[in-house]
Amino acid sequence: MAKDQVNINYRLMKRLLLAIVISFTGYQAMAQSKLVDKIVAIVGDKIILKSDIEIQYQQFLSQGQAVGENIHCQIMDQMLLQKMLLAQAEIDSIVVSEDEVEGELDRRIRYFISLIGSKEKMEEYYKKTLLEIKEDFRGDIKELLLAERMRSDIIKDIKVTPAEVKQFFREIPEDSLPFFNAEVELSQIVIAPEISEEQKAMAMDKIQKLRERIQEGEKLSTLAIIYSEDPGSAQNGGELGFFNRGEMVPAFEAAAFKLKSPGDLSEIIESDFGYHILELIERRGEKINVRHILVKPQMTSFDLQKTKRKLDTLYQAIAVDSTMTFTEAVEKYSDDEETKHNGGILVNQQSGATAFEMDQLDASLYFVIDSMKVGELSRPVLFTTKTGQQQYRLVLLRSQTKPHQANLEDDYHRIKTVALTAKQQEKMEKWLQKTKEKTYIQIDPEFMACEQIQKWSTNQNLTEK
Repeated sequence: MAKDQVNINYRLMKRLLLAIVISFTGYQAMAQSKLVDKIVAIVGDKIILKSDIEIQYQQFLSQGQAVGENIHCQIMDQMLLQKMLLAQAEIDSIVVSEDEVEGELDRRIRYFISLIGSKEKMEEYYKKTLLEIKEDFRGDIKELLLAERMRSDIIKDIKVTPAEVKQFFREIPEDSLPFFNAEVELSQIVIAPEISEEQKAMAMDKIQKLRERIQEGEKLSTLAIIYSEDPGSAQNGGELGFFNRGEMVPAFEAAAFKLKSPGDLSEIIESDFGYHILELIERRGEKINVRHILVKPQMTSFDLQKTKRKLDTLYQAIAVDSTMTFTEAVEKYSDDEETKHNGGILVNQQSGATAFEMDQLDASLYFVIDSMKVGELSRPVLFTTKTGQQQYRLVLLRSQTKPHQANLEDDYHRIKTVALTAKQQEKMEKWLQKTKEKTYIQIDPEFMACEQIQKWSTNQNLTEK
């Protein structure tokens, strides 16, 4: 859909979202008032409630988003489309697997737990267990995935040719061409410090004592909150949520799937992250949920200096003596699995492209790149990885663009993406026009003053109740 359209989560997490709004943005009056709910739209056999619209509106306010006067109209428009897609998905026998539903449910539950503060706070609010809460939202998740699958099915064959991209660009008024900020493309060689055997022994001793305390009756969940060095799960008592085979690092996964019954405790296992103890919470088919404690061997300043010296040597070989190419050094020495096999090229996780705007770079890169020239290699740069580990890297500035107005030569791939989106939107609008003529649609008169809602009117579908 077009970028300026409202991104709706629809019915997903309605009550949870309302709880967040009330707790964090001061909408207590809304919670205390006795608003009379009603059906404001019907699409096929799918209904939209006035409370659905209001809850989504309050979510926008709670996130500090600027909302226009017609925000309720935009929300209604998107909800009507979602219901239309869902109704058609059922007609076309579109399906999503239980594993897909479970995975998406786990992901979103973890996100909302992070907003509320903890699993315990969520359970306290609902007076239900996490499993019971998940069951409440399972149907909404399935509906959302079905609608997304239906939309993908409608536009799956849409492509754009180079000629169409050029024509699309020529039709953009010159005064409407976007302005792009300066961008850079980067490659890196990363070396992770080797932890000393002494530090490994200290970490092993610590986790062994924790395991003994669990065997003597203490709860792993309590000890995880106090001692685990996994920031993503410690506050939740070490719980990770359901996962399938192939989703965790091998050593961790192998130990997890060996556990048979709830409460079973693993031996101490070592992964790339450190040392773990695992406890099985639940098995559900081929998916399991475990909690764990992570203890990381601590890195010393000596370990870091040793790593820096290695990269100083590589810098000399590449940039000064020319006895080794950058690509050869990446393949032979880099410890970063994400870039090791593509010449060290960094990928922008926000866009999926290799270009970064300067304000998208972390501080350790920004101040280094700011003074470099294209083709130049940096000295060793200390940085912190996504997992909290300190490492050193050499950074190569591969290319750099200046701020400029959009043009085909520099921005072809961007323009192609926008042209494809526009063509997909055109396909969706044609599908909607055709489908709504054979679908029962009823919309409350209060919304028919909205310009974007009037397109939902048909000759055969009443808008009066």
